[in-house]
Amino acid sequence: MPTRVTAIGSDPLTPPPLAPSPRVPRAWKFFGTSLWGIVVFAAMFAGQLSVLAYFLITDDSPFSFDKVAEQAESGLTVALSVVMGLPAVLLALWIAIRLSGVPFSDYLALRWTSWRYLLLGIVAMVVLVLGWEGVSNAVGHESSAAFMVDVAKSARADGALWLLVISFCVVAPFSEELLTRGFLYRGWSESFLRPAGAILLSSVVWTAMHLQYDWFFFGQIFSIGLLFGYLRYLSGSIWPTVILHGLNNLAATLQTLWLANQP
Repeated sequence: MPTRVTAIGSDPLTPPPLAPSPRVPRAWKFFGTSLWGIVVFAAMFAGQLSVLAYFLITDDSPFSFDKVAEQAESGLTVALSVVMGLPAVLLALWIAIRLSGVPFSDYLALRWTSWRYLLLGIVAMVVLVLGWEGVSNAVGHESSAAFMVDVAKSARADGALWLLVISFCVVAPFSEELLTRGFLYRGWSESFLRPAGAILLSSVVWTAMHLQYDWFFFGQIFSIGLLFGYLRYLSGSIWPTVILHGLNNLAATLQTLWLANQP
């Protein structure tokens, strides 16, 4: 009679162990998004600060706080600072999103959408900006911040006007939209805040990133942020907000340059 051979320690009635289920990719929620948002903003600030530190270190003149303030207001320093903030933002976002398991472009809504959302946004932004311009004229408030006029004059004197325009109209919109309407909106909209709360809170954060302006411009920036957030919600993409952000900055930059040319 043939002998039945059974592997030692095996039980024919016991099913083989199941392989561990793969981790399901998901966005960071409220607290995770908030903490990582602080990290991303700190990375942006560090990248921008590195330019100022470089110019101060390579300057052979004696150190003084007046020299720091003067260098910080230089058009060349401002332009390069904005440019250097972008790779820092991208690196911090890549780390945060990599840990979530969601593809980078999907997490930040870097996908194109219908042109009608862009056209809708342009019309709405024109109406909004003209409305604020009317309020500015009515109350006698300046249309462009005085320090921005000084920065434009400085950049022109340094031969860096072209770099200032690129940094304000291309680099800054991309960096800020990646953080606010990209990363922050994605995580907060999937938390208890839902899309409405995410639009509101990301607009507050975006406004707080522009502390160089006064309260009048805070109101203008916040209202534009609400428009951008709603457009992000409707379109499911940040490209319309990046483009609108760039167009808004271009209009403001042209206005600033015109004022800088006035006697």
